[in-house]
Amino acid sequence: MSVVKINVLTVPAEQREVLEQRFASRAGAVENSDGFEWFELLRPVEGTDQYLVYTRWRDEESFKAWMEGPMKAAHQHGGEGEAPKRPAASGSTLWSFEVVQSAGPKA
Repeated sequence: MSVVKINVLTVPAEQREVLEQRFASRAGAVENSDGFEWFELLRPVEGTDQYLVYTRWRDEESFKAWMEGPMKAAHQHGGEGEAPKRPAASGSTLWSFEVVQSAGPKA
């Protein structure tokens, strides 16, 4: 059964562009992970300063393997010779769900 992870990021208005640029430059960091099924970055339209980072995984084990490997490495502050990057989000909450039903467009 697939699992969905939604990372809720609180992003001040002045950091929105920074956050979106960082996600745009992530260069397939999650797409090549075993068990990865889907990714979406959802920008708030009105009434909130929270972005949603939606990922779908084959199973919980695939998500955990990504968290402990590629994700952890990608979030290290600065590489060799790089200055540490200030976080674009001021807060983060992770929601977890199991996919019970899903549907796509009819062919």
